[in-house]
Amino acid sequence: MSEPGGRPGPYSPWPQPKQSSTTAIALVTGSVLVVVVMALVFLAWGYPGFLRKPDGEAGGVIWTATTSSSPRTTVSGTPAAIPGGRAPMPKRAKPLADPVTCAFTPDPTSPAPKKVALPPDGPAPSKGTVDVRLATTAGDIGLTLDRALAPCTVVNFLSLARQGFYDGTSCHRLSVSTGLQMLQCGDPTGDGTGGPGYTIRDELFPGLTYGRGVLAMAKTQAPDSGGSQFFLVFGEITIPPEYTVFGSIDDPGLDVLDRVARAGTDPAKPGIGDGSGPPKVPVTFTRVS
Repeated sequence: MSEPGGRPGPYSPWPQPKQSSTTAIALVTGSVLVVVVMALVFLAWGYPGFLRKPDGEAGGVIWTATTSSSPRTTVSGTPAAIPGGRAPMPKRAKPLADPVTCAFTPDPTSPAPKKVALPPDGPAPSKGTVDVRLATTAGDIGLTLDRALAPCTVVNFLSLARQGFYDGTSCHRLSVSTGLQMLQCGDPTGDGTGGPGYTIRDELFPGLTYGRGVLAMAKTQAPDSGGSQFFLVFGEITIPPEYTVFGSIDDPGLDVLDRVARAGTDPAKPGIGDGSGPPKVPVTFTRVS
C-alpha cells in the first residue's frame, strides 16, 4: 500500500517479490529506450526548428481551429467541398482619415533574396480601388485592391508589383483542409521563408472576417510582420482576425483557384506538416500588372 505521491505506506499487505539482476537490467534498458523515443517525438513535433518549421515562420498563415481536432484533409489531398459564390467583404465601421501616413521598416535579419526598394513613406489615400491582374501559368487572376480597407498594404503591393518583384515567383502553399482553403503566394524563394527585406504594419479593424474571394496578407505570429507574402481564399477558412484584408478576387480568378484546388497538393513535394503543400498544378506569376 502506498500513500499519494508514491511513498511507502505504514502497512504492506504482502511482501514484494525480489527481481533477478537480469530482469532488473532489462527493465532499466527498456525504460531508457522509452524515454529516448518520447524525447525524440517531442523534439520532432513539439519543438520548432527541430524537424518542423516554427509556427508561423516566414509569413505562414496561422489559424485557430474551431474544435479540438485539427483541420481535416482527405487522403488524396483533394478538397472535400469548395463553397460556391463568394463571402461578403469586410468593411470598416468608421472610415479612415484621408490620407493616412504609411511607414515601412527595413528588416536586417531577413535580407531580400530579390532586391527591391522600400515603398515610399508618407501620405497615402484611403479611398478608391485599384485593379491588378495576376497573369499565371494556371490562368489569370484578377484582383481589386481596396484602399479603404488597408491603404498602406495597397501601397506596398503596388510598389512590389511595379518593381517586378512578383514576376517569376510561384505560389508555394496550397491548403484544401476543412477550415483553411487558400493559396499562399508572394515568396521569391518559393518555400515560404522569403520576403522583401522589410516589414509592413498590420491594418486591422473590429469585425474583420475572411471567406471565399478575400485577398489578405500573410505574416508570422508577431504583429506587423507582413512583407510580400499574401493568400487567396477560395473556400472555407477559420482563422483569427490577425491578417490584413486588402482586396478581393474576381470570379474568373476564383475559377482558376478552384481548378488548382481540385487537383490538390503535390505529394512528391514536401509540405509543412499540416496537410498543406505545393499545389499539384503549378501557379507561377508570369507578370503582375
